[in-house]
Amino acid sequence: MALENSVFTLRPESLSFPVVEKGKVLVEEATEVMVSTGVFHVSEELGHEVTTDTAQPSANRSWKSKLAERQANAASDEYVKKLPRVMEKERGRFGWAKRRKRQRYVEKNGRCNVSHGNMRETYRYLTDIFTTLVDLNWRCSLFVFVMAYAITWLFFGAIWYLIAYLRGDLDHLEDETWTPCVNNVNGFISAFLFSIETETTIGYGYRVITDQCPVGTMLLLLQAILGSMVNAFMVGCMFVKISQPNKRAETLVFSKNAVISLRDDKLCLMFRVGDLRSSHIVGANMRAKLIKSKQTQEGEFIPLDQTDISVGFETGDDRLFLVSPLVISHEIDHRSPFWDMSQGQLEKDDFEMVVILEGMVEATGMTCQARSSYLADEVQWGHRFSPMMSLAEGFFDIDYGAFHQTFEVDTPSCSAHELSLAAARLEAHLYWSISSKLDEEKWEGSSLTNQSGKQLDNGKGGVVGPTFIVGEITRIQEQSGPGELNGCVTTDQSESEA
Repeated sequence: MALENSVFTLRPESLSFPVVEKGKVLVEEATEVMVSTGVFHVSEELGHEVTTDTAQPSANRSWKSKLAERQANAASDEYVKKLPRVMEKERGRFGWAKRRKRQRYVEKNGRCNVSHGNMRETYRYLTDIFTTLVDLNWRCSLFVFVMAYAITWLFFGAIWYLIAYLRGDLDHLEDETWTPCVNNVNGFISAFLFSIETETTIGYGYRVITDQCPVGTMLLLLQAILGSMVNAFMVGCMFVKISQPNKRAETLVFSKNAVISLRDDKLCLMFRVGDLRSSHIVGANMRAKLIKSKQTQEGEFIPLDQTDISVGFETGDDRLFLVSPLVISHEIDHRSPFWDMSQGQLEKDDFEMVVILEGMVEATGMTCQARSSYLADEVQWGHRFSPMMSLAEGFFDIDYGAFHQTFEVDTPSCSAHELSLAAARLEAHLYWSISSKLDEEKWEGSSLTNQSGKQLDNGKGGVVGPTFIVGEITRIQEQSGPGELNGCVTTDQSESEA
């Protein structure tokens, strides 16, 4: 409900602002106002801003009424200032002004969300007809499979019928002295059945070719050869399509979310991968790509630019022994594209990380590839994956119920670059602090040596009492002291004895 330029002629004792409903958001504000008779204007375009044009106060107004009016105006101004922030908070909560969700480049199930259009060189598909047939969906593949056999049977059946018609075999069906090209072919249906028997090598023995038809003999050889080629081609296509390792990738699972937390005092981006089957993936290899548009220094815009994300290629950690679920870690260092990304920037950033797992299926020996992706809002800062392995009696038990579960851990919200600078400053501070303390002890030791030397000097060129040396051996030179010997200082008593 919105009120616009509504006029209240009577003086209200209390003014209650109207309730505005936009996208299931209810904002209600009640302010006690004690003012004189006036006109109230409520503008919907300015939110809930209320301006009052009060009448000129009379000369005999009391100071209490003036104070109440001043407090009401202050409360109204405060509400107007606070309202945009409240409305913005409500928008974010109920999804009014929510950030538009990024279009995925790769779906969570691994399907690439790319459509090829305006292709004029479609003949290239026919140059690789085998791959084209394998890539067709099952509905089209079955249709092509049935039509390939049906067309060849009909084609050769029509030729057999044409030979019988041209030789006059159909006109001498009752003549026992007539030798036809194919026995017992009396129409198109019988010729079609003979074509099926010939190509599939059934051989019922009722319809047979005779030696009086050389054209039929050549046609029989041609159909046998072409029929074998059609069988090899179509059966091969169906076998490859059935044994494709795409379905094997259905049992390779990735975690729903990726996490960022500290590991060995370094920020790491991590996700989890697991294999649900008992047969393993041989030679499993993990790769990751960052999909993000960028603009070069020359002004060139590169949409969906791909950047490599290291998951242990240098150390060999990208080669997996995928017997149990593993957490793949990417250390965010100066070579990482997330080097300057903090928690606040992660919430505003727009990118997609594609993860690819490749390996050979142990049962069939064919290469399998599983893919998934993570958007920026699917990366949880300050989380870690829950453990899912426990030691049972005689084996390790894997609880896949905790595969996607995470828990919060203490993680700095700054970027890895800032964290590295802070660690460097702390290390430098500790280094100079230790050095300054050592220098301070050294200077204190030398000052103690000088003070003790002065106190023990008897004015006759000798030194009385022992001298303590702090930190290192120091030679104390005395111009008139004959008691110095090899860096050691002797007393007057030792000198007199000498």
